[in-house]
Parts: sequence; structure tokens; C-alpha cells
Amino acid sequence: MSILFSQKIRLTLGAAALLLVGIGSSHLYNNHSPNKQLVQQQINSPQNQFQIAQAASLTTPLNANFWQKTTITPAVISAKANLAQNLPPKPISFPIIDEWKKYKFSVSGNQILATSQLPTNKINFNQSDLLTVLINTRKYFQEHATEDPDILRTGLLSTQKVTTADIFRTLDFMIDVLREDIANNRITRLQNPNFINRNFRVIRWTAYNPENNEQKQLRITKYAVFTHPGSRKRTSTYNTPIYSLKDNLVADKFYTRYTKQDVLAGIYEPGGREYGKVEPLAYLTRTGLEEALMQGTVLVNFTDGSQAFFNVDKNNGMSYVRGLKATAQRRYWYFRQVDAIKGYGYKIDSKISIKPGVTFAGDVLNIGLGRVVVIEHNQGGRRQLQMGVIADTGGAFLPNLHQLDFLAGIFPSQKAFGQYISQLPEYATAYFLVKK
Repeated sequence: MSILFSQKIRLTLGAAALLLVGIGSSHLYNNHSPNKQLVQQQINSPQNQFQIAQAASLTTPLNANFWQKTTITPAVISAKANLAQNLPPKPISFPIIDEWKKYKFSVSGNQILATSQLPTNKINFNQSDLLTVLINTRKYFQEHATEDPDILRTGLLSTQKVTTADIFRTLDFMIDVLREDIANNRITRLQNPNFINRNFRVIRWTAYNPENNEQKQLRITKYAVFTHPGSRKRTSTYNTPIYSLKDNLVADKFYTRYTKQDVLAGIYEPGGREYGKVEPLAYLTRTGLEEALMQGTVLVNFTDGSQAFFNVDKNNGMSYVRGLKATAQRRYWYFRQVDAIKGYGYKIDSKISIKPGVTFAGDVLNIGLGRVVVIEHNQGGRRQLQMGVIADTGGAFLPNLHQLDFLAGIFPSQKAFGQYISQLPEYATAYFLVKK
């Protein structure tokens, strides 16, 4: 007798036994039990009918003469549907990808996100700065979604039935409220937690860190734009260039072959292998270069009295290695001159102009661009709420479901930056806001 045949015989006998037990129990109670009607109701209950149907469905005929197929009645189908409706919803899993769009792992939305309410404390932010970032982020969606379809990924919030259209409605509503409140010279309603709780879904974000299962709050790191002295020509002090790629040579992708160490060794300088393929924009100290690469934007005060913003444009395609010291990183960025602090964008000319105090850098691929976040923390024994928009990203956030980077401001030195951020939280409870 084959194994398959043996398995089917066992399944059939099991199903038959189940049916015989049901019939035997019914007969026994028909003759001896005063609760005859109650027992019959139990046997005919939708759940028992469903179980019997399941057992019967395991028997598959080997041929038409050997077995007859079990008939599934409309009553059994109805019982099965009713039982399915009463089962708890299956957790929705979401696939997490890295910056190269490669699958890394999956997470359950219910493990990270949950319906909540904001505490009843005033929400802090600069009204005009938040309005600027909201408008610029919404404009990016409108103008660049075709060229940059990554921004249309619904992200982790899709596990809570949040759509891209919901994100657009959230941004549009906040823009309208801020414009109206600023025009009427009043404190915006968006700073009122009661208004937020009435008009928005508040979704609490619990950190998911595969390397630290104990972490529940989001880590809040800080970044900044630093002012650095520099020169338009190489000097003994300012001897480390930041480069811009020449538009007519970008398609060659030659720059993807070289590490940061290769660049600093002089491949673009006279006598170097790729001399003439890039343009030096400014000369900084080595420290100035590392800070510009880390922060993404630098404000250079030139020795001739002028100043200019420079923002990262394209990198060499090498991954940022978390935990490796800055000078040892192989990733290298090429810059362009810009007119403001820039955040996310698929190319330099389209990047979102952002403002300090209302901007977060985060995992745009898996969390999403334009998500409005409120962080909650304690300062001096008092609860503080801060609102901002995910309008920037970076190598440390792809993927990253446990951290946001807060744009703190423009600072003349690391010391000044350190003094300012010492007042800010290292960890915080985070909430997404989605228009109802």
C-alpha cells in the first residue's frame, strides 16, 4: 500500500470516527438525557458543523467507484463564513528593503504601530517654518512622482490602511490650516492637541531595532549645517576640495569606481588618473570636509567675504557602513551649490528646501516621505511635544525603523551644536498624524 493511500485511509477513518462519535452521542442522549434539545443544538452548531465539514473534506476519492465526494451544504458554507468573521485579524506583514531595493526582512505592522491619542500638551514648532516644509514637500510629490516613484510607496503605514492619498490629504489640510491661522495672526490650531486628536488619526510608532529588542522609543539623533571657513583656491590651510561632477561627463559613471580615499589621494588633481573630470567648488580643512559629508550641507564663509551653501548631489554608489568611523568610510559625495538647506530629492535640482526645527531625516523607502511626526519627551520634568515632517534621508536610514534625525539648525562649531542639542532628547515616543 502506498504512503499516499495509507495517509488518505487514516484521514478518512478519522473523519468517519468524528461523525460516528457525533451520531453516537446524539443517540445516547436521545434515549437517556433530559437535555436532548440542548445536545442536538450543540451538534448542529455552526462551529461543529464547520469542524465536521473540515474533517470530511480531507477525504479525496481515488476513483468514482471507491468513494463519493462529501457534499458541502449551504449551511456548512455559511457556518464557515461566520466562524471566519469571528477570528482575530491576521497581522499584516510589510517587506523592508535597503537603499538598493533589496529585500532585508519583514515586520508585522501591529508590532510597530498602534492607534493612540496625543497627550494634552501644546505642540511646539515654528509656524512659518513648518508651513514652508509642508508646501515644499507637497510640491515635490506633485512635480517629481513620475521620475521618483519610490515616494509613492505606501510604506509601513499601509499596514494601518493608510494610503498615499491619505498622506496627500494630511499635507493639504495642514497647509490650509496654517495659512488661515497665520493670515489671521493667531496661534495655529495645529499646536492644540485636542484639535489634532479630533481631526487626525494618531498612530503610535514603537521602535523596531533588530540589534536591540529592548528598544521601544525612537532614538532621536541630530544633524546640522555647519559654517566653515574656506577658500576658492587651494591654500596651505584650506587644502581639501569638495568637488562637483561636470554635467557632460556624469553619464560615464566613472566616479563610481573610486572610494573617498582614492579621491583624497589626488585622482582628480593635476597628474591624477581622472584629472579634468570634476570641478573644485571650494577648499576646506579635512575636518570641514568630513562634516560636510556627514551632514549633507555646508555653509562656507570664504576668505573673500562671500558665503554659499553646498549640498550633496551624487555619491559613488558605495554603501555607508554603520559603526565605521567617518574617515574610514568608502562612500564619497559630490556637491553642488544651492540656495538653501536641502533635504530629500532624486537629483540636486529637485531637492526639497527644508528648515531647522521642523524637519526629520528618516527611512523614506520604508516609512515614507512627507509623514508628519510628533515626538514626545520630558525636559526638566515637563512633557514636551515637537512636530516635524520627514523631508530628508541619509545612508544611516536605509533601512531603519528605530531612529529619526532632527535638523537642529546652523552652527559655527561642534561646541555650539553640542551645547544646543544637550537640551534635546536622546530617545522619544513618536506618533504619526494622518488626516481622518
